[in-house]
Amino acid sequence: MVSRNIYLQVVLRIIFITLSAVGAVYFFFEKQYIAAGIATILLVTQTSSLIYFVNQTNRKIAYFFDAIKNEDFTLRFPEKLSVKSLEELNQSLNMLNAMIQDIYVKKQAQEQYYQEILRQADIGIFTINPKGHILYANPTVQNLLNYRPLNHVKQLNLIDPNLYKLFKDLNPFENTIFNLGNERGKRELSFKCTPITIEEQTLLLVVVHDIHKELDDKETDSWVKLIRVLTHEIMNTITPITSISDSILSYFKSGNKLSEPGNFSQDQINNTAKGLEVIKNQGTDLMSFVQSYRTFLSVPEPDKELVPALPLLEKIKLLLDEQKDLKKVGIEILVEPPQLELYLDEKQITQVLLNLGKNAQQSLENQDHGSIRLISGIDKMNKKFILVQDNGPGIPPDLIDEIFVPFFTTKNTGTGIGLSLTKQIMRLHGGSITVSSNETTQFVLTFK
Repeated sequence: MVSRNIYLQVVLRIIFITLSAVGAVYFFFEKQYIAAGIATILLVTQTSSLIYFVNQTNRKIAYFFDAIKNEDFTLRFPEKLSVKSLEELNQSLNMLNAMIQDIYVKKQAQEQYYQEILRQADIGIFTINPKGHILYANPTVQNLLNYRPLNHVKQLNLIDPNLYKLFKDLNPFENTIFNLGNERGKRELSFKCTPITIEEQTLLLVVVHDIHKELDDKETDSWVKLIRVLTHEIMNTITPITSISDSILSYFKSGNKLSEPGNFSQDQINNTAKGLEVIKNQGTDLMSFVQSYRTFLSVPEPDKELVPALPLLEKIKLLLDEQKDLKKVGIEILVEPPQLELYLDEKQITQVLLNLGKNAQQSLENQDHGSIRLISGIDKMNKKFILVQDNGPGIPPDLIDEIFVPFFTTKNTGTGIGLSLTKQIMRLHGGSITVSSNETTQFVLTFK
């Protein structure tokens, strides 16, 4: 509607200018000089009016876009004018200005929201443009590097020259561990630099972790779990000893006086003997528990050598088949490539695989068509692995994070040291053990 009114205004003005020009020429050649002069004045007036009208519209649009460019949304045009087309133009510009202002305000609020999330994050984050300018750095990264404000990668040279070497070429890189020393002490930081594209500009997004803090948090959590299990086990052993000791003591002592030898009945003597036997058994169990703890803490360094995977798994299958106290299940072996060799301590890994195999057999005790698979190969990360898989009932989701905690067990017998000892052996091998339990339960031993 606005463009149509402006179009009509321009067309009418051009028609008037054309008529004035024709009239001025006509009256001039007819030697009616007064009329020609009047027509000429009208021509000049109409032309000036058209130029003013066009310039006024252009100036308004130019002012409008300059204001938007400078993020000034206070500019408003009068909406009560005698010229209908200009009035509608002003109304449209004011409405467009309000819409852009609303979008801008929402964008600012969203940006502040995301920046607040980044400020509160426990990991350090900063971005670098192709010229080395640091466009954003959250407080965490400034605290980790003990330097603020961070404006350019050259400032990293003041923190540590070796750290600056990581970034001076402005190339992305994978996870890199860097030991940073300053007046706050030494910190082991993990850096990862990833390219991102924003508004057709390639930036580098850098993420920084304090590894020691993460390890300390995990170590604290592990100690809490361990102490909880130790307390539970020790209390279960000590409580009956204390209770039975009080009962026996009541036979031999009344108040502050000791009982006479002739005052004991046959039942009291029998109960005393039974009680002492229970105390002995509980003490033996507690000693066995402590011995398991010593075993866990005194795992020797592995004596590693290259061991063919296929004979190793065949030996494990044979040993599992000889378990007379456990139900026999089908055991399948798969090694790919068949000539695969693993660099490990054969005795320790045999112990690990036997423990995992026995656990699998026990989980299949009450299940028909149970099967165990022993698989060895090379994964996508080019790391060698051994996988122990069974089709048993699986591990409950609420227990799967607890099974590697020392002395944690869901069995009526056993110390709960097996899986934690397995994890310790794999750690000494420089490898890892992971578990998953969905349709099947599988433990994966990964070696370097």
